[in-house]
Amino acid sequence: MGRPNYITAEGLKTLQDELDHLWKKERPEIVSVVSWAAGNGDRSENGDYIYGKKRLREIDRRVRFLRKRLEVAVVVNPSEQPNKDQVFFGATVEYENSREEVKKVRIVGEDEAESLKGKISWISPVARALMKGRVGDLVMVRTPAGEDELEILRISYEA
Repeated sequence: MGRPNYITAEGLKTLQDELDHLWKKERPEIVSVVSWAAGNGDRSENGDYIYGKKRLREIDRRVRFLRKRLEVAVVVNPSEQPNKDQVFFGATVEYENSREEVKKVRIVGEDEAESLKGKISWISPVARALMKGRVGDLVMVRTPAGEDELEILRISYEA
């Protein structure tokens, strides 16, 4: 975790909501189930106890991860980007690849990337290729299938 965790305000809220849900709702429920199961005697064949302890470890691991990510989070508001004619973090970019497919992506933080929803991480190969580009620029991106040329068609910054 040597670099800052750049994130949008909505991405930060999503991480905080997940942390709150795990810590304040799900974990206490699992703790009560484990306590009840432990009182039933033999724990070696008690499914509620075994599954509950496993789930508690998963929750605690995720809570530690989320706390570390939130600790180094740097919120970037895309609408405050002074240079809106270039691609930077938070930009929504429409581009055309060499197969004449038009795609639209939003460049977001690592923790909020969802490629199926058009959100790509700022450290992904496509985002790195698009960075600092302007409308009309041709950029090269290296993919597992080989190199691809992308033409930037549109850049916008939404709040």
